[in-house]
This record gives sequence, C-alpha cells and structure tokens, in this order.
Amino acid sequence: MNYYIVIPAHNEEAFISLTLQSLILQSILPKKVVVVNDNSTDKTVEIVLEFAKKNPFITLVNKISSAIHLPGSKVIQAFHKGFETLDDDYDIIVKLDADLILPHNYFATIIEHFQKDPTIGMAGGFAYIEKNGEWVLENLTDKDHIRGAFKAYRKECFKQIGNLKPAMGWDTVDELLCKFYNWKVITDASLIVKHLKPTGANYNKTARYKQGEAFYTLGYGFAITAIASAKLAVMKKKPLLFIDYIKGFWKAKAAKTPLLVTSEQAKFIRSYRLKKMKEKLL
Repeated sequence: MNYYIVIPAHNEEAFISLTLQSLILQSILPKKVVVVNDNSTDKTVEIVLEFAKKNPFITLVNKISSAIHLPGSKVIQAFHKGFETLDDDYDIIVKLDADLILPHNYFATIIEHFQKDPTIGMAGGFAYIEKNGEWVLENLTDKDHIRGAFKAYRKECFKQIGNLKPAMGWDTVDELLCKFYNWKVITDASLIVKHLKPTGANYNKTARYKQGEAFYTLGYGFAITAIASAKLAVMKKKPLLFIDYIKGFWKAKAAKTPLLVTSEQAKFIRSYRLKKMKEKLL
C-alpha cells in the first residue's frame, strides 16, 4: 500500500531533522512526504531542503499565514496546502507533526492493520513524552483515540469524511465521522511515538476558549460539553480550565458559530458520546 505524508511545520528547526530521519529509516518508505513550511523564521526550510536533496520523495511547500498559533485551524490549513500538491495514487494519507520520532516499523505495522481489515478507516500508535529521563505515555486522551500528531487514514475513509476540518476539534470530529460512516478506528499500543514538544506548548492565550467552542461545533450540546470539559480540565491538572471551556461553548452558541457536522451527524455524535460515558460509568 502506498502512503503519502503531509507535515505542517512552523519554526521546527529543533525537531524536524529527527522526524525526517525517522521517516527515511522506515522499513517501508513513504512514496511522498510533503513538508509545508508555514511562515517559519528559523532554519526549518534549510533543514528540509538538505533532506530533500538526498531523498527525492521529500518535497517542500511554502505557505504564508498569521504568526498567531491558534489550535486546529492553522495546522490544518497548512495540511490542506500540502495535500493539494499530491496526486491520487495513494492508499493511505498521513497527517504528521514535525516534532516526532517514529519507530522503524511504524508504517509497516500501520499498513499491516489496513491490509488485514478493510473496514479500518484510521490507525495510529501512542504518544510518549520525556519526563525525568524516561519516556512515558502522554495521557491526555482515551486510549482508543489517535492523537492529532500522527493520523493515518485509508483513502476511501479520508474522502468520505471530507478531508480534515480547519478548526479546533478536527482530530475528534474525524474519528466521530469515521464511526458515523461505519469505519473502525484502531490504536496499536506497540507503536510508541516519541513526542518531542508538549501538546499545546505554543498556543496563544486567546485560544483558551477554543476547546469549548470546539465542543459546540462538534454538536455535543451543553450536558456532554460540561462532562467533557470537566474531564479534560482534570486530565490537564488545571481545574480552572473548566470555566474557560464552558465560556467558550456559550460564546460559540451566542455567536451562532457554524457546526463542523450536519444535524444528522451531530445527533449520532451525541448518542455515541452518551453511550461511551455510560459504558465507563458501568
């Protein structure tokens, strides 16, 4: 199976060489890797071009955008820029961050999953971060959720969900839409991905309400938003974030912010979320 990779990158000179090195060492190489330089002011471009000279499957695309790092929209707009440069000769499309080290068998294992089960629409490993000299699980989400840093999609699934949404919550709505269209989402605990930069390290303070807005645009409704907000605030060990998330939800509702999903999809998402919550409680 051919797999293409798109890597949005903004000022990643400290990490991107490690990410690209882990890609050229894969036991099954990608057919194409597009790095989207999103307004970088450091040596990201020079580093990528050096890799591209020796590895012709790596290319660079430049994109000019705002320097403000709001979660979701900026990175997915960069992804779209890279995706537009690709042809249709792929079986798997991958959105990858520029601050990762993947195990050598990462994509061979992902391909194996897709080949064994044609109903799998998305697959991924687990993110680990370094703490006190040890690599530990970056435990911010449920273990059946694929982190936005490394998403692999079967082409048919990717097209059916309508590409990635340029908004915070994109890496939740994609999985919910997969389930809406009866695709499986699987995670493989044996695939340990080293995440070199903590999640959300560069988010601007203006982004603090964005999570609540994301819950609204996913069609959660207030009750599910309140539960999800409380859980996330506790997992991040910042209880006061709960208030920001709820404020973000009501701001989005008052502004009549468009949903990322249809009314039918929103109904399915609420039902699915409630089912998962009941399963955990029982």
